[in-house]
Amino acid sequence: MRLLDTGREAVRNVLETVGRGWSKLQERRPLSYDLLESDDAYLVVFDAPGVRGDDVQVQFMENTVEVRLDRFRDVREGLDLVFPGRGLTLSGSADLPADASVEPSGANATLTRSGTLQVEIPKDERAETVEVAEEGEDADADDAADADEANDAVGGGDA
Repeated sequence: MRLLDTGREAVRNVLETVGRGWSKLQERRPLSYDLLESDDAYLVVFDAPGVRGDDVQVQFMENTVEVRLDRFRDVREGLDLVFPGRGLTLSGSADLPADASVEPSGANATLTRSGTLQVEIPKDERAETVEVAEEGEDADADDAADADEANDAVGGGDA
């Protein structure tokens, strides 16, 4: 019986050590995310399982959305933690496109019931796209008139 108890304790210690290692590995790996764009905003969707709103930090720095999530393990009476495999402090960042012009003061973040954190950053309306016009027949006529004026100025006109 004593050998069996020693074996169980050894297995339990190995599981705990492996679980803690797995937890640390999760904490070092950046959070997964999707980056979406509409005409009005960018939307960054991070995986955020098991997090409460008070435990989420979102910052915007130099076109990068930075997120930190702190999770906690609930204590359950009558149960012992054998494999602590979930990372408790998770973080990640998402870079917006280099040419993105956004208004971070209007950003908002929503923690969904499905375990995602959605960060919406509105585009800066002052940085609108400049419309490009092509030269058409009117421009060709103006060029011809300019050429005639230049020709007259050097004495090459009709006499």
